[in-house]
Amino acid sequence: MDRIAITGGARLNGEIPIGGAKNSAIKLMAASLLTDEPVRLTNMPRLADTRLLGRLMQRLGTQIVERDDGPDGQETTLHTPEVVSTIAPYDLVRQMRASFNVLGPLIARTGQAKVSLPGGCAIGARPVDLHLMALEALGARIDLHEGYVYAQAPRGLKGAEIEFPFSSVGATEHAMMAAALAEGTTVLRRAAQEPELDDLAECLNAMGAKIHRDPTANLPTIVIEGVGKLHGVTHRVVPDRIEMGTYAVAAAMAGGEVKLTGGRPEHIRPLIDALEEAGVTVNELNDGMVVARNGARLKPVNIETDVYPAFATDLQAQFMALMTMADGESVIKETVFENRFMHVAELRRFGADISVSGNEATVHGVEKLEGAPVMATDLRASVGLVIAALAAKGETVVDRVYHLDRGFERLEEKLSACGANVRRLKGDGPIED
Repeated sequence: MDRIAITGGARLNGEIPIGGAKNSAIKLMAASLLTDEPVRLTNMPRLADTRLLGRLMQRLGTQIVERDDGPDGQETTLHTPEVVSTIAPYDLVRQMRASFNVLGPLIARTGQAKVSLPGGCAIGARPVDLHLMALEALGARIDLHEGYVYAQAPRGLKGAEIEFPFSSVGATEHAMMAAALAEGTTVLRRAAQEPELDDLAECLNAMGAKIHRDPTANLPTIVIEGVGKLHGVTHRVVPDRIEMGTYAVAAAMAGGEVKLTGGRPEHIRPLIDALEEAGVTVNELNDGMVVARNGARLKPVNIETDVYPAFATDLQAQFMALMTMADGESVIKETVFENRFMHVAELRRFGADISVSGNEATVHGVEKLEGAPVMATDLRASVGLVIAALAAKGETVVDRVYHLDRGFERLEEKLSACGANVRRLKGDGPIED
């Protein structure tokens, strides 16, 4: 099992390119099942999660061709001329929750599917009840047996009015994909507003779907007018706002000046506001932003996570790591996922002073952190540990970095290019320079 070793104390100076969004790419891949024509995705990240979903889709009949030297960067072409299987087995779905989203496209295209329930998650239960509720509202007959969802809609899906009890990105995306080929009009109320969801809608519309947001509705609302068939498309994956925010926090933690290119600052507005409140300089550009800190002590900042456009829960661990060295006390409130403070125990190993009560963490800033062996617990927590290590005195070894590989492409390479002392250790062997 690979590990990452970081020797802290180096300032970051340079440029980091921001890749395509993982959370968009995996849904766009699933959406390609809705057509028998090729779907070409550019600005495509190469991650453990996209590779895993690709394996599942190949079982379903998808032909996948990757190209790393395309005119628009990395690209992946997915072509499913015929769905040869409608079964998504447990051994693959359990490894990545988002692979459950092949359910809707399979029902919409073939009228049936057998998909494993994804099970629990380290950061909370995240049940799929809302996904199934939406598909049932569209006319699918859902049965649960031995950990699998058996879904049937032999006469096709029908448009429906669906009001979610709370905003759910996954359920909104799932319903939107299925409704694209349903007969009639579907209205999704209290729909999620994340940029990745709009990216999916843009791609589906380019494929021939009819999807739009209703700006006049009292609740966030998406309207889908079903069509009989979708066609192929070339679509550029939206930049990864979580990757951009992560490297922005890394630059703030280590000090120096880093230019982040290829991202959209408007997608991480709450983080930018929090960084500036902490004393970090952020200059927005047409195609990214520059983050700089001259070495002055950080100021404490209180944050509260919530669904978009609020402060992203996927940036909470990173910002907590930053606040461990602020000059004062900050409070971090997590409202999206239960059990998403597992990184606290690992941050304490650096010498951080953090106390937790319910869904609030109080961070008392310290003057210095010290490197330590730590263990990643989930994707975002793992990169929070890397950020802490960048400023810690001495060496840190982060174990279980397969979590990092799920969502960050070439992390060591990008940080090293800006002067960080970071390297990957293969397997469980000794640390070597």
